[in-house]
Formats: sequence, structure tokens, C-alpha cells
Amino acid sequence: QVQPVESGGGLVQAGGSLRLSCAASGRTFSTSAMGWFRQAPGKEREFVAAINWNGGSTYYAESVKGRFTISRDNAKNTVYLQMNSLKPEDTAVYYCSTGKRPMSAYSLPEAYAYWGQGTQVTVSS
Repeated sequence: QVQPVESGGGLVQAGGSLRLSCAASGRTFSTSAMGWFRQAPGKEREFVAAINWNGGSTYYAESVKGRFTISRDNAKNTVYLQMNSLKPEDTAVYYCSTGKRPMSAYSLPEAYAYWGQGTQVTVSS
């Protein structure tokens, strides 16, 4: 069983930055893809970014390209989401996920088996 735990959320003004962290237990972390998703009130969970097992490939939603950067440190069993130039529309609960099924799309929530409890990001205008 893998349990991701997110941290780093908070309140920030538009144009500011935050870095989210996700620590995942389990021996399979270093061989697992990781994803970040977010869910705003009244909206469905949406893809933000994903990274393959060794960090060699990254994927981003169009809405965050050029502003967000996903990275990982397998020695620390941790994945990061650096968020710059934040906008009010980035306000959401951000979730970390892992346990992606092989051959499934990185951007689909149903592709991931394990989820964290989420961390709130609020961007004020």
C-alpha cells in the first residue's frame, strides 16, 4: 500500500509562488509515475502535471504550462510541484497520486490507484 501525503498549500496573492510537496511511502516510489491533480468547488478533478518514474518525462495541462514545474527526488521519495505566476483560477485542492496503471494516460484520474488527502491552494486577486 502506498500513501501519498501532500504539503505546502496555503494562501498567496496573484502572481506569487508556492511549492507543493508529496511524500509517498513504499518501496515502489522510485519506479512509479506520479501525478498532480486539482479540484475546485463545483468542478471535476482535473489533471495538472505528471512525471514518469525517473523524471525523464514530464506532462502538463495547457493551463499551467510555463508556470508550473513538476520534479521528483527518488532518494527522498518525494515529488514536487513548483507553482509560479499563480492566478485566482488556480485556486483548488491539489491532490498527489501514484500507482498509475501501465499503458494508461498520465492525465486521467482513473489511471491512478493511490491518492493523498489533498492540500488547499488559494490565490487571491
